[in-house]
Amino acid sequence: MAAQAPLAAAAPPSPWPAVAGTAVLLTAIISVLLTAFAWPSVRSSVHDVPIAVAGPATAVEQVSTALAQRLPDGFEITEVAGTAAAERLIRDREVYGAIDVSSGAPQVIMASAASAAVAQTLQGLATALGQAQAQGTGTKVVVRDLVALPADDPRGAGLAAGALPLVMGGLLAALLLSRLVRGTARRVTGALVFAITGGLAVAAILQFWFGSLDGAYWANSGAVALAIAATSLSILGLESLLGYAGLGLGAAVMMLIGNPLSGAATAPEMLPGWSGALGQLLPPGAGGQLLRSTAFFDGHGATHSLIVLVTWLTLGVMLCLAGGLRARRSATATAGPPEDGRITGLAYATRSS
Repeated sequence: MAAQAPLAAAAPPSPWPAVAGTAVLLTAIISVLLTAFAWPSVRSSVHDVPIAVAGPATAVEQVSTALAQRLPDGFEITEVAGTAAAERLIRDREVYGAIDVSSGAPQVIMASAASAAVAQTLQGLATALGQAQAQGTGTKVVVRDLVALPADDPRGAGLAAGALPLVMGGLLAALLLSRLVRGTARRVTGALVFAITGGLAVAAILQFWFGSLDGAYWANSGAVALAIAATSLSILGLESLLGYAGLGLGAAVMMLIGNPLSGAATAPEMLPGWSGALGQLLPPGAGGQLLRSTAFFDGHGATHSLIVLVTWLTLGVMLCLAGGLRARRSATATAGPPEDGRITGLAYATRSS
């Protein structure tokens, strides 16, 4: 009868300090996640939101004073002479809306496609102005949506909800390409091809299924594709240069900073402090603003977003090239010089691959 092998000794349980340390680490992670995603929304408010006030100088001064009293530091006011000038600023995405007193009877002009949250604030101002007018002359304040959101998505939910999937898509692309594809040129090409196909698919869903976008489909697809390419290539470049640390760094920047500070659900000017301006320097914020420009404003106001996205895309490609060059140099140094000055067919094939 064969003797049975002794059972392997069970691994000892982890020490209690390790358990406590893990719990503390998890607590820190969930606290960071909550802060990153909830803080911008909780602290969101109207401050330095650009609007226009149209009308005679005296009337404009009265409106500006009333706005300063109602919402101190809430608006950055541009004074214009008449309705046409105010509408031009709105269509060019230089202001979010206007209060027009040029014709005597006040009207509030808004652009819900630029920001549903700011449009709601301007709607509240119109109500307040209407109450004041009712006590005075009794004139009703007219509210006009110059650039409205689509009827199928009047709250802009599709645009707001689409920000996170775009970031996750770029992160997933970098992760899969770095694990499944070898070769710098092939990885960069894969990221660009995915950006194009992903842009076509996302724009089609938002525009033709959800009804969240207007404008030219190809322009909207290009905006989405550029945002995906900037995100995926920048993360892929960091991974190529720094390995897993670069992948984690890129994911943290895009997910924990770029997405919450994108202003997609409200407006960059409504985010606390400097966070809105920072968010517009990252691909999620720039991509969201670019898509609004192409979908609702015929491309007006897209210059800053284009510069930001192209810069991140170029930086990502350069990092990928730098990482690939370093890897080739490391492989050459590891292989060492060939014996008797000749390279055999096997060695040559190994280095070429």
